[in-house]
Amino acid sequence: MKNQQRINRRHALAAAISLMLLSGAAFAQDTATQPSTQQAAPAKTGKTKQQSADSKSAQTLDQVVVTGTPTVGGIRKIDASYSITTATSEQIRELNPVSTADLLKLSPGVYPESSGGETGANIEVAGFPSDSGAPFVTLQMNGSPLFPKWDYFTDAMFRLDDTIDRVEAVQGGTSVLYGNGQPGLIANFIMREGSSKPGGDIGITYGSEGSERLDGFYGFPLGANSGWYASVGGFWRKSDGVRDPQFPSDKGGQLSATLSHDLEHGSLMFYARDLKDKNQWVTDTPIYNPSAGKFTPYPGFNPLTGTFGSNADRYQFLQTTPCFTNGCTPTGQNIDMANGQGGDMHVVGANLDLDFDNGWSLSDKALLVGGNMDTTAFFSTGANPSSLGDFIAGSVAGFGLPAGGTATAVYTNNGQAADLNQNVTVQNPEYIHKRIHSISNEFQLSKEIFEGNTLTFGNYTAVYGMDHSEDDGLNMLLQAKTNPTPIAVNYNVGGTVYQLTDQQGLFWAPGPASWMAFNEHWHATTTAFYLADNWTVGQWRFDGGMRWQHDNIGGNFQNTASGDLDANPLTVYNNQAEYLIDSWTHYGQNRGAASWTLGANYELASNMSLYGRVNNGAFLPSFDDIVNLGNPPTEHIHNYEMGFKYQASWIYADVGVYHRQFIGVPYSIQLSTGLVSLVYGSMTNGVNAQVMLKPFENFSLALSGNYMHGHYNRYSGCVTYQAQDGSYQCSSINGMQVDRQPEIQYRVTPAYEVPTSWGSLKFWATYEHIGDRFSDQLQQQPMGSYYDLSFGANANIGEQWVLSLRGTNMTNQIGITEGNARLFGFASSGGVILARSIEGREVNFQVKYKF
Repeated sequence: MKNQQRINRRHALAAAISLMLLSGAAFAQDTATQPSTQQAAPAKTGKTKQQSADSKSAQTLDQVVVTGTPTVGGIRKIDASYSITTATSEQIRELNPVSTADLLKLSPGVYPESSGGETGANIEVAGFPSDSGAPFVTLQMNGSPLFPKWDYFTDAMFRLDDTIDRVEAVQGGTSVLYGNGQPGLIANFIMREGSSKPGGDIGITYGSEGSERLDGFYGFPLGANSGWYASVGGFWRKSDGVRDPQFPSDKGGQLSATLSHDLEHGSLMFYARDLKDKNQWVTDTPIYNPSAGKFTPYPGFNPLTGTFGSNADRYQFLQTTPCFTNGCTPTGQNIDMANGQGGDMHVVGANLDLDFDNGWSLSDKALLVGGNMDTTAFFSTGANPSSLGDFIAGSVAGFGLPAGGTATAVYTNNGQAADLNQNVTVQNPEYIHKRIHSISNEFQLSKEIFEGNTLTFGNYTAVYGMDHSEDDGLNMLLQAKTNPTPIAVNYNVGGTVYQLTDQQGLFWAPGPASWMAFNEHWHATTTAFYLADNWTVGQWRFDGGMRWQHDNIGGNFQNTASGDLDANPLTVYNNQAEYLIDSWTHYGQNRGAASWTLGANYELASNMSLYGRVNNGAFLPSFDDIVNLGNPPTEHIHNYEMGFKYQASWIYADVGVYHRQFIGVPYSIQLSTGLVSLVYGSMTNGVNAQVMLKPFENFSLALSGNYMHGHYNRYSGCVTYQAQDGSYQCSSINGMQVDRQPEIQYRVTPAYEVPTSWGSLKFWATYEHIGDRFSDQLQQQPMGSYYDLSFGANANIGEQWVLSLRGTNMTNQIGITEGNARLFGFASSGGVILARSIEGREVNFQVKYKF
């Protein structure tokens, strides 16, 4: 019955979008003498209404941006003393990102590891040492951070669709002052709104990976000359995935709406978004590593299309809670691997912008977020594949069982005997439940003190929290191939039968740890006040500001114990389990930190400017940092930037250099040799560049890239690890290259547009190069370099029809984005490593109708 309800909800969402757009198309053609050709809703009559992006003006220094500035009406790119990257809805479609995280590489120096599926990506920002996740990336919607503190679900809260008007990405710059004080990258997604002319679009997309997708948007006025406007749109899709798990890899949809009103001195906007989507999470897979930075396919497992997902391992029951009576059945959690990392999120927001005639202006942004961000997926155990016979021998020894017995291994889906000589792998199925809630508000009051000088006072307040539980301890024995079948193993010694796994192939490994059973409830309040000043003197524009932020975090963490779940010595698979007990530990902390920035911009001419900036940011600990480290340090970030912007009829260029220093970065990893906890710093120098060349009519060449040289410092002591020769050594990370970040990355996109009598054709291709990186901080896991070749073609037929053909990784390159994240040091065994590559070739075709 539950499955039927889910299907009905998704079909209802698709039907709602279709019905809304079809009725909208009829209304638009009834009320307009000529169909609208807009890519996004045009600006309305309100004085401070943000103008929608235009594909022809997105790469100009006169474009007005609203991110990173307290000015209600925004600021021109040429006047900003920082670099900002923008993309319109049309440009986002042409970039054809595989995920929200993948889109962020449009900002030079940002490297999203978009190999793990549509959500949950590691996102690296050059010079910001994060090791995993995306702590130095904040996603905003209409200027409000989606969640005040970073978590692994950050990018999973958001999906790209046709309701997005444009994205504005600020790296460094003034970001330390506003919102949640992010010192790294802010990506602000600004929604399309309705206008006085009704119109919209509907699109159907088919992909080579078995995907079907429906997108749509419709904007319209509410009555004649009322000043009220509305819009609604969204998407629904399903896909088998490039890595086909034999069940839907991606399935779900999103519905968004806006309601806006023109005021005498500004504008008011309400918006809402509802997301219900499920996406396969892809963990590290086996791959041959014959030499440093070189990789070839592992037998039975294509690194471009392989996955541990299968119908045979889709449904599982995880034993988690002891019953203490011999022969009893422990309780636990039923899981469906098709749920993947999904979002069931509800977002409601409001923006008020007022600009009065007496020099006063006011801005207020409020956002309410709630829902579930759950993950059901395999995670790597860090163990390389072995033969089934070797696994059994190791398990017998590990569980302390008598030698000399006989093992029986069978496939769980048919009971047939499993070959003891085949290679097997051990993966960790996890169910992670995160119920989140957040309400935030940012208020800004500005006053022009005298001509050219505006002072802004602001406050950002957020109240938020999370109920977070994890079932992490069980492992599953699988065939070491794509779409594997689990294997169940019994061991007979003199007539006594020990179950090394349960009937599903699940078992608890010897040596349980507290993290294997996890439950916490925490809440936090973030309050920040800031003062900023902008002063224009002739061709100079100066800006500066200071922010004080205070975090109050508290919560309860449930304690654990280890032991036998069913008091049966023969079921050795659960004799060393970790489980929750009725005991809690309270953690809490109050901490504050200051941030500041100072910048200057000099307009050399109407088409070129120089800028410089220094900022000092702070990154306050999260609740999990407090639980894991007790009294973690506050990270401090010093960022120095200089840049040059230039525009002419044949070129657009924005080139900047930077120097970034980090102090007090905490890091912990659990190894077989014990817990490794580090506190260190880093220093990075680099260059970011984005250039658009138009040497002749209808042709363009886009260049975007980054060069950086970053290394760790400020670490005292040494770290024990296993070196490539098998020996255990102890070394410092000082001087080592910042892990996961390429020293050089760039993208080159030539494009050519062909005008025709019936419309136009546009063709483009992108060559992307990602340089050498290391997966670990000791440079023992080199990941090499790789390239990706993608292409696109658009046919605009008249003013209403658009046909699009796009493809990624057309040459099926293996591109390793992550090594063995469970090991610190050398991770290869017999020439095999666990790692994750970018996905293989994918091509999709879309038909879109505008009205």
